[in-house]
Amino acid sequence: MKRRTFLGTSAAATVGMMTTHAMPAINGQTELKLKGNINHSVCYWCYNTIPLEEFLQHLNTLGIPNIDLVGPDDWPLMKKYNIHASMCWGAGGITDGWNDPQFRDTLIQSYSEMIPKVAEAGYTNLICFSGNSRGIARDAGLKNCVDGLKQVLPLAEKHGVVLQMELLNSKVNHADYMCDHAEWGVELCQQLGSNNFKLLYDIYHMQIMEGDIIRTIKEFHPYFGHYHTGGNPGRHEIDETQELFYPAIMRAILETGYTGYVAQEFIPSWEDKIAALKQGVTICDV
Repeated sequence: MKRRTFLGTSAAATVGMMTTHAMPAINGQTELKLKGNINHSVCYWCYNTIPLEEFLQHLNTLGIPNIDLVGPDDWPLMKKYNIHASMCWGAGGITDGWNDPQFRDTLIQSYSEMIPKVAEAGYTNLICFSGNSRGIARDAGLKNCVDGLKQVLPLAEKHGVVLQMELLNSKVNHADYMCDHAEWGVELCQQLGSNNFKLLYDIYHMQIMEGDIIRTIKEFHPYFGHYHTGGNPGRHEIDETQELFYPAIMRAILETGYTGYVAQEFIPSWEDKIAALKQGVTICDV
């Protein structure tokens, strides 16, 4: 699944970073000794050079029980390895979203078909997107999202499925994406007024757009139903090579009483991608 466009400008930095990480200290581990406070997950698209079945075997070995951004075709294999789908994918794309009425009928049909599938498989979270603005004003786009999502939320409520709109940056990775600030997304949540609609707060994306991560989490946490990690700049490892301090962010999330999932969504720059994943989970395991 090619979910993101990875810019070639980071390639040179990647080569240099690979030589500086202390990988041997991580490579010797088999199963991670996790504290049990953070409900860890990982986005498969960042590791999709590894066949899914092999990746699921790695997750079993590590003791990571969840995986993000997987669709119905992946679920049978995941069940074989007892790996839970913490965020389901497959009903709509990033650019053609709920903010534009021209896509509404297609999205209503797609989500109406997917929501029961998610519930029947035993899962809860289903991702959705605002879409690109295409010249639509932000207040008009918000109203369009409300009008469209209200037509599928009763079905989500009936099946116990939570639609989660991802906050993405429009500065570096997703030009023209509308849901690019927390306050816009929070206003959408408030207007919809349903516990079955939340925001996927992507820490990497929101660091680029507005920063002030911990304050935002403390203020708006009731509207955040899922979290993604990523190092900035570059969306690589979440260690000392970047500007965010994830242990403090994770502690802030826990202080809000959050019990949902935190998924690693960084693009590994290390040659040993599984070692990079181990490090990321360990950093977030507070």
